[in-house]
Amino acid sequence: MGFYQEHIIPHLVNLSMRNHRLVEYRLRATSLAEGRVLEIGIGSGVNLAYYSNGTNEVIGIDNQWKLLMMAVHSAHSVPVKLIEGSAERIPLGDSSVDTVLTTWTLCSIPNVAGALREMRRVLKPNGRFLFVEHGLASDEVVRRWQRRLTPLWTRIAGGCHLDRPVSALVQEAGFEISQLATGYMPGPKPMTYMYEGCARR
Repeated sequence: MGFYQEHIIPHLVNLSMRNHRLVEYRLRATSLAEGRVLEIGIGSGVNLAYYSNGTNEVIGIDNQWKLLMMAVHSAHSVPVKLIEGSAERIPLGDSSVDTVLTTWTLCSIPNVAGALREMRRVLKPNGRFLFVEHGLASDEVVRRWQRRLTPLWTRIAGGCHLDRPVSALVQEAGFEISQLATGYMPGPKPMTYMYEGCARR
């Protein structure tokens, strides 16, 4: 989960992780996070510096132990608990978090449908799922390229899929999307079509 977030997108769009365009996405997402937050694919903890005062605790889960060790030493604006594990089997109780957050993570989870169902399970009935993801583009020409490239891309980019229909997957998992913005970031179009949204359980 974390490898793509930390390394591949910045390389492709010729940006560093501190570039203002990526920071803007992170700030918008983290500013909406409230209460007890579960961050899926927390990686090295890049988002941890951006959480607002409305966040009481961040539980970060990632399957990359080395990235979690980096997150331990990252800047924390809130109390943090880190878990090495899989999004497909989240080790938390039902209805136990107020917010679930993903940033550039859903592309590389093997069983993304199962992971989304798990996120919905641990989210409180009035909780919110906040996401910033890349995926299937709106333009058919770009979609064709995404489908052509994905079989090779998954092998060289840590399991990342270019052609996942993010909003459809979120809805199929039982969420109701209340806000959604889509569009391209600067860079190669097959890799940079963004979904930025909020969904309710």
